[in-house]
Amino acid sequence: MNDTILNQLRDLIQNDIGQRGLCTDPASNLVSACPGDFAAACHSLAEHSAPGLAVVTGFFIPTATPPAGETDGPLGALFLARALIPCGIPVVLVTDDFCVRAMEAGLAECGLRKQVPLVTLPTPQQAKNMTEAEYWQYLDERKGIAALTHLLAIERVGPSHRDDRCHTMRGLDITDLMSPAHRLFEAIACEPEAQARDSADSSLALRAQNQRITTIGIGDGGNELGMGKIPCDVIDRNISNGGLIACRVPAQHLIVAGVSNWGAYALAAGVAFLRGQALDASLFDPSRELEILEIMVDEGPLVDGVLGKPSATVDGLTWEQYAAVLTKIGEMTRKSPTAV
Repeated sequence: MNDTILNQLRDLIQNDIGQRGLCTDPASNLVSACPGDFAAACHSLAEHSAPGLAVVTGFFIPTATPPAGETDGPLGALFLARALIPCGIPVVLVTDDFCVRAMEAGLAECGLRKQVPLVTLPTPQQAKNMTEAEYWQYLDERKGIAALTHLLAIERVGPSHRDDRCHTMRGLDITDLMSPAHRLFEAIACEPEAQARDSADSSLALRAQNQRITTIGIGDGGNELGMGKIPCDVIDRNISNGGLIACRVPAQHLIVAGVSNWGAYALAAGVAFLRGQALDASLFDPSRELEILEIMVDEGPLVDGVLGKPSATVDGLTWEQYAAVLTKIGEMTRKSPTAV
């Protein structure tokens, strides 16, 4: 029964409303690739005895006016903090300097500045001189929570299979404009036999230490961290420019959504459901969500990634189209508020 509710949440968020091609091939596509991962991600967070979550977000849009981070991702990351902290799950938000002002404004508006650490990633220039171990240590020293058990990326571009570069949906190379947050995921992924070959290697030792951390990816286009769990050829067959942009970095649990923020809404609802805790109804108030987004857009700025300009919208959708999913998730939580 529990997973029935979770699967309903998953199905709700997987509507390809932006027609990006998530299900172009009916037999093999991004939606069908990892059908059990949403429920697995919810269970992993909900059932951990002492969870601690780091959420990495921020996607730079250099062609926008002005160039800035997009609205998809930061709003969902903030929602995870708003929803999960009352459930007893500490959350730290992690982003680039181009998203910090927007995140600070969102946290302040929600009264979470003192409860939620906000970590600014090293700049791309700083990161060039860092080893993988040093990059991870940078986060570890600043994360502000006792222990990290889960690392989640939402709408965060990652390097591709083809050229190991980061690309927008249109194929624009933005590698040098983004901190290489994929290093955090690669510091966790490690083959046991590699550890055995050289246990003295500092990078391998770091990875062995981080084996207890679970990774989650949320994306909507194939170029985001976590999408490496889906074979490159599947993304290529379904997504325009898929062969170029398909991210090679996997996550243990991959949540594919029509809009990445929707994945955050559903994940928070699923975790609360499994933990037997009812979420505050105000979380699912579209007018309140719009207020928060407007503040983040004004203070950031943030831009709509499709429209290419500051706008309190996401992926070119009208607010009514976008918020309909938030409203439906709220209705589902009221009908089936808790699993225990």
